[in-house]
Amino acid sequence: MDFFSIISEQRIKEAQRNGEFDNLPGYGKPLPKDEFEHVPPDMRMAYRIMKNAGYSMEEAEIRKEMMSIEKLISMCEDEEEKEGLKKELNEKYVKFNQFMSKRKKDTNSSIFKNYESKIEKKLL
Repeated sequence: MDFFSIISEQRIKEAQRNGEFDNLPGYGKPLPKDEFEHVPPDMRMAYRIMKNAGYSMEEAEIRKEMMSIEKLISMCEDEEEKEGLKKELNEKYVKFNQFMSKRKKDTNSSIFKNYESKIEKKLL
């Protein structure tokens, strides 16, 4: 144990003896359930950071769907089916842009897009 850990432990124990933790909000009540308990432990912090930044799982699902539709369009040979897929993709873009406008992020920033793609690769 290093010096700072020892001092921290001593101050916490002293505060407990002085009763400084007795009247905290939620004292004696169970902790709230972890909304990310289904997420693997090594990924939980990333999910919390993304949630705090306004990134939603619904948004991630829409992005995943958009990528799938784009792949289908590139492989599709039937022009009528391709047009239907393009229409569906446009609807997804509209929905995605609504999420982005809520977050008020600059989607044209190359730095943001690069960071966003790295996070998506890690999570999806």
